[in-house]
Amino acid sequence: MNSIITQIFLGSLVIPITILVQVWFIRTAIMRLKAMSHKKMNNQDTPSNPTNTFKVVFVLSVSTLWLLAALSIAIWIWAGFFQLLGCFESLEESLYFSMVSFTTLGFGDVTLPSDWRILSGMIAANGLVLFGLNTAFLIEVLHRTLVREHI
Repeated sequence: MNSIITQIFLGSLVIPITILVQVWFIRTAIMRLKAMSHKKMNNQDTPSNPTNTFKVVFVLSVSTLWLLAALSIAIWIWAGFFQLLGCFESLEESLYFSMVSFTTLGFGDVTLPSDWRILSGMIAANGLVLFGLNTAFLIEVLHRTLVREHI
């Protein structure tokens, strides 16, 4: 039987990895958005340009998909971790549990073995934190894009 301390320790190793991946994706998005902003200033687009709405939709859509890719990587990291621990018989089962737990949906049809069940709370907390971080970033992207495009 795995002790609570072992589970917390191991889970506490995985959470920072997923946070670093997410932050790297956000940093990359920031750098790209800044480059786009500088390019726009050099082109001197006019306010009320009919393409402004399209630009806002495009920037927000691409940013959302980019962050979703990072969340998918975090889910894969957790699934791989569960496979390493031998918690599930198949990769599909590990991915399914990781996705359902990470999104805090928690159907309960697939669960961790009782020796590892503390990790289910840790993956849910990890997902909650990363979804919150992504929400804050997307709100800021939307705000700045709307201001920049004069909408």
